[in-house]
Amino acid sequence: MILSHPATGGFVTHCGWNSMLESVCASVPMITWPHFGDQFLNEKLIVEVARIGVCSGVKFPTAWAVESDEVLASRNCVEKAVRRLMDEGNEGEKVRERARELSEKAHRAMQEGGSSYENVKVLVQKMHTIKHNA
Repeated sequence: MILSHPATGGFVTHCGWNSMLESVCASVPMITWPHFGDQFLNEKLIVEVARIGVCSGVKFPTAWAVESDEVLASRNCVEKAVRRLMDEGNEGEKVRERARELSEKAHRAMQEGGSSYENVKVLVQKMHTIKHNA
């Protein structure tokens, strides 16, 4: 509900898969803040492949269960990312437009006749066949 609110102009995300999908479905561009694991790879997908977000400046993973006073992204890097994303200029507008386009594609895929809808339909049919042939 929060991501879908009209006042939401961007989302600072740790780049987890569910957060990314929710943001895409809501047409909300992202500022990436990965911590560890696949989140850095997901950041590349968001920023470089899909071009629906900007980096916060985090370069290294968080050490799991280790307390640290190390700053992973400076306030200047975060401010720069927010300005880039929210800017009415060329870069910010391109990211927001790509987020809208990707959201439309995602919604079409989930509607009847869409690729995701059809794939789930085929899966259910195959499972039904397996159950009745067992």
